[in-house]
Parts: sequence; structure tokens; C-alpha cells
Amino acid sequence: MPCRNERRGIEPALRSILTQRAEGFELEVIVADGMSDDGTRDILSRLAAEDARVRVVDNPDRSTPAGLNRAIRAARGTVIARVDAHATYDPSYLVECVRALDETNADNVGGPAVTRAEGYVQRAIAAAFHSPWSTGGAKFHDRAFEGSVDTVQFGCWRKELFDRVGLFDEELIRNQDDEHNLRIVRMGGKVWQSPKIKLWYSPRGSFSELFDQYKQYGYWKVRVIQKHRLPASLRHLVPGLFVATVGGLALISPVNPAAFGALAAGGTLYAAALAAASIATAKDSGWDLLPVLPFVFATYHFGYGVGFLSGVLDFVLLDRGPRKSAFELSRRV
Repeated sequence: MPCRNERRGIEPALRSILTQRAEGFELEVIVADGMSDDGTRDILSRLAAEDARVRVVDNPDRSTPAGLNRAIRAARGTVIARVDAHATYDPSYLVECVRALDETNADNVGGPAVTRAEGYVQRAIAAAFHSPWSTGGAKFHDRAFEGSVDTVQFGCWRKELFDRVGLFDEELIRNQDDEHNLRIVRMGGKVWQSPKIKLWYSPRGSFSELFDQYKQYGYWKVRVIQKHRLPASLRHLVPGLFVATVGGLALISPVNPAAFGALAAGGTLYAAALAAASIATAKDSGWDLLPVLPFVFATYHFGYGVGFLSGVLDFVLLDRGPRKSAFELSRRV
């Protein structure tokens, strides 16, 4: 479990892991703490004193991939499951992970990301999270899908896989799991999602956190594409092209009536699409969310699009390293 400054979620997450049904295996929990300064470390020390299965290792690099790699190196078992502090896990979570590894012969298995939410805005963000209008139809957002996927939430592997594929890329502050799964698939491996593997994920709780999160996803996706010389999929390109088009038209529309007309027409179509997506989502998640859902969908789109364009600027056009904001935490307590 990689973590940094997770005082609100760390104890519920860890307790849901410590109450797992350990059928046929021994459990150890390794927490790679990124030098937390919000009280998280005190909670970890208390839990480790209560239960010898909990071990805390320092992660002075403070990033998720560095924490994952430190925990993997410290692990003594033959099966490794990643868990995060902003989720809780069904008592059968690890049992089902191991069963899926055995039954599917997959190299990485995981469950769909099922959201949990409390406040009004977080409920709307959670509802949109499962909609293809926000994620482009990514299968791991589909709570019922079982089968081969490009990536899964968190993941579970046999430890020997890391000898074949390598550890997580520590340059990638975001998207390190996507990139690692890409390596698995490119080497002829299989990534598998099973809805029997149950976890509850807590999404970001505000518009600013959501925007920053998806801006980072879009930004680092460019680096993954560049590293692997991949053709970018439409799902990744569309938000960036959309933001670039809107920005370009808005810039020249004051002096170009045609651009103003195109911007107005495009804005009308986009508003209609947001309304349709919001109605479809509110029908399943609650009509009280309808007023805020269009803004949530737009935050997903513009956040990813702005990030993707920033990544193209930094990594492709200017051929320079990542900007400072790409390393900042998007989840704020």
C-alpha cells in the first residue's frame, strides 16, 4: 500500500485488509509511507503495534510508483496485491484475487472500480465516474464486466512477474499502472477483471481535485505514449483536440465571425450532449444530481484535455522534463 497524507482513509482501508479471509495463505501488509506529515504516520505506528502483520517502510521519494516498488521489494510472499488508502475491500477480496490468478492464468487481476461517496458533489463525481461519457467507455469502469482488459483497479500479481516485466516506472507519477499493464500485454500476458473481486473506491470530493486528477492523467498519458511509441487512441485524443479547438475558436472569434459562429454551434451541441449524459446518469444515480452533473462531466473532459495538451507541449514540442504541478497531490485533506 503506497500512501502519503491519508489520515482520513488509512485506518478504514487497513482494517478492511486485516479482516480478510486468509484461506490457504498468510497475510502481510506493507505500507510504503511517503513521509506523511498530516498524522498518517502516527496512525500507521499504532496499527503496526496492534497487529504484527503490518509493516511500514519509508518512501522518501514520496511518489506512488516509488512506494509500490519499495513495498514489492520488501514483500516476502509469492503473491502481491496492491491496495490503496482511499478504498475499502470486501473480506473476500484477496481470496478472489488469488482464485482469479489460478483460474484465468492471467498475469494481473483486479476488480472493477465501484465508487462510494458522501457529499453532494462527490456523489455526482462518483455517478459520472461509471459513465462512458466521462471515461470514453473504459472497461474497468464497468462494474459488471468480466474478461480481458487494458488495465484494472490496483491489481494482483505473482511476484515472479516483476522479474519478467520489471517494476513500476518511477518517472510516471500518474499512469504507472496503465504503463505496467501495457508492458504485460506487449509481452503476451493477460490482464483480467472480475466483478467477484470487490472493492469500494472513494473518488475526489471537489471540482478542483477532480480537475487536477484528470489533468495529471492526461499529462502523463502523453509520456506513456511517447515512451512506447504508441498510436494514441481516440479515447485519449478527443479531449485534447476538443480543448484545443475550443481555445482556438475562442481566441479568434472576437475578430472572426465564422469562428464565433462555429464556437456557438459547437457549444450548443456540447451543452446538449452534457444534458443527455446527465439525464441518463441521474436516472440511475438520483435526480437530485442532475443540476451539477453537466459541470462534473465538463470537469472530466477539460481536465484531461488540458493535461494532454500540456503533456504534448512539454514532452513532444519542447522536449523538456515534466512541470512542477505534475507532481503535486490532487487529493487534498
